[in-house]
Amino acid sequence: MPTYVVLLRGINLGSKRRVAMADLRSLLEGLGYDDVRTHLQSGNAVLRAPARSGAAVEKAVAAAIETELGMDVKVAARTAAEMAAVVEADPFAGVATEPSRYLVTFLDKNPPASWLDSIDPEDFAPEQVAVDGKHLYLWLPKGVQDSKLARTLTDKKLGGSATSRNWNVVRKLAELAGG
Repeated sequence: MPTYVVLLRGINLGSKRRVAMADLRSLLEGLGYDDVRTHLQSGNAVLRAPARSGAAVEKAVAAAIETELGMDVKVAARTAAEMAAVVEADPFAGVATEPSRYLVTFLDKNPPASWLDSIDPEDFAPEQVAVDGKHLYLWLPKGVQDSKLARTLTDKKLGGSATSRNWNVVRKLAELAGG
């Protein structure tokens, strides 16, 4: 069975949309997934799934969360190999000196040309972005909260859903997945 990293967008960020990680593990086990582990309280899980695609895992998890918890949650799933590749690609090695300000945004599809064309590096400096397929690497040296670049990461501008994790979390999830 392949191992997947499952990322839920927008849970446990405020008083609403709260999901206990024990409940999330139980929900995922109820879908037939094995070796379910969660990381932190922000909707990160590692699991083994019957031979399915990442898209099938995303769809099943999103549907179960809707049915069981009454929440519409976007889900991104990556195989262990895909997570290892995300870490290996690291376009800002040696540049991104603070892992909490270095993000990877996981997209459901490649970003549209219109978004890419709107990103003039001079307009966002010292912030930087690198694109690798369905992954955006963001170096935000002053943090996320006041980032001009992070404000461009809307579903509308990206043409689909996105969820971000900092570099520490990305590396830990890849490690947990065996990558």
